[in-house]
Amino acid sequence: MSSPRDFSLHHPLAFWLGCIAIIGGVLAHAPMFLMGRYTGWQMVGMEMDAPMLAGMAAIPLGVLLAAYGLMPRIAQLRRSLHPAQPLQFHLADSVPLNAEHWKLVAVLVVALAVDVLKPATLGFVMPGMTQEYGISKETAGVLALVALTGTTVGSIVWGRLADVFGRRSAILLSALMFIGTAICGAMPAFGWNLAMCFLMGASAGGLLPIAFTLMAETVPAAHRGWLLVALGGVGTSAGYLLAAGAADLLVPLFSWRSLWLLGLPTGLLIILLGRYIPESPRFLANAGLFDAARAVLARFSGSDASGAGADTVVAEPEAAPAGLGSLLRGPHARITWGLVVSGLAWGLVNFGFLLWLPTNLGAMGMDPGAANALLARSALLALPGTLVVIGLYHRWSSVKALVLFLALTAAALLLFMALGMLQVHSAAAMVTATALLLFSSSGVIAMLIPYAAEIYPVHLRGTGSGVIAASSKAGGILGAGFGVLGVFGHFALSALVIAVPTALAAALLLRGGVETRGRRLEDIQAALAPGKTGA
Repeated sequence: MSSPRDFSLHHPLAFWLGCIAIIGGVLAHAPMFLMGRYTGWQMVGMEMDAPMLAGMAAIPLGVLLAAYGLMPRIAQLRRSLHPAQPLQFHLADSVPLNAEHWKLVAVLVVALAVDVLKPATLGFVMPGMTQEYGISKETAGVLALVALTGTTVGSIVWGRLADVFGRRSAILLSALMFIGTAICGAMPAFGWNLAMCFLMGASAGGLLPIAFTLMAETVPAAHRGWLLVALGGVGTSAGYLLAAGAADLLVPLFSWRSLWLLGLPTGLLIILLGRYIPESPRFLANAGLFDAARAVLARFSGSDASGAGADTVVAEPEAAPAGLGSLLRGPHARITWGLVVSGLAWGLVNFGFLLWLPTNLGAMGMDPGAANALLARSALLALPGTLVVIGLYHRWSSVKALVLFLALTAAALLLFMALGMLQVHSAAAMVTATALLLFSSSGVIAMLIPYAAEIYPVHLRGTGSGVIAASSKAGGILGAGFGVLGVFGHFALSALVIAVPTALAAALLLRGGVETRGRRLEDIQAALAPGKTGA
């Protein structure tokens, strides 16, 4: 009988040799970095020595070798055999949360915190990087744009890898990329940081949707909704806290470069915790690896997964996917477009409107110190929103809660438009509008990817989650572009421009969304089958 671990490490020797090559490649940069202790940890203008060049060559070779060790035989993944005893996923959906579930939740929280840590450090490395390389703030801003582009590409690519080769394999491969991109901290030229930052963004963008996909396919249906939303909220908060704490502790001692070097220990932590990350039983069954799927089900249900029952939900292997186009046509088209527009709208709000809000408040005559204090008070008022989101998503309705928060976001933007047009300078009015926007937009992103992880069939779940995650980053790229064009300089107009797609997304999901609260994944797929209606 095959085990899930046998499946995940098709060639264990190749995987571990690849890991050693990647870690060795990063450590080969240590001598030049340590030379920086004589120059205040500044490495700009240094010529790369032979060990550093050899290390840079070893990292991509190690990634390829480890990837080969992780990837199972494609022939296995394309089998369409039917088991003699169909797998009964109701066994895993009806059991209470047990130690195995909580172990997985804890590991995925750590993985998500590490995932958020990487891009969150961008803001903390900007000042030191700008000073050391002698570049303008506008040039340094290109780094954030490159990282955002990397997360957009990575979300789609890694989501696809998760559907083809497995959720666990994709998570571990992303962690290895974290380790490899740690060499950002030893790059003597800004151009090298751009290249490495793109790869860092690609690995960070890829891990997020896969973590939600694995969680959705493993935890019981009755607890899936609130655990998914809580995973995103806790993991994101922990990641930002880690970034801020590391900046406070390490930057004064070792400069901004130390924040990039954290990729080595944090990525290695995910690799070491990989033994507690199972492969999705639904993915294994869809690949025709039924013994491995039963072994995982037995761990999480405490029962023999081959047993039968009166209320069984039988999961048969599905047909191979037709490609990314399957998301945008057929039964999933309407809901996919609704989620993509939601992601784009959220990216415009978060990376556009809110980013320029302090500047616009200053243009309206508000003192910079007062503007920062206003935003801080607004953020504090919006903080309890995560608990409200979890409660509504779990107790009321998943799709209606998402629609509600999209509508609230549109309403907050229209309120800003009215305040701008009427030239209202009331601090109370601005705090109300800002708190409402922060509360509603944070609720949208907290539910967006978890909801996507619930609605797609097994062979498209990673891809679908990745596309929706990518849409939120693409909205950020649009926001950066609009900022360059000066759109956000027009306070009322920019609020109206973003409110329109936000309201459109709410309308699309209200019409085409499907309820997922407390429902088995197989029931949700049946509701979205051709000829069925949505919510």
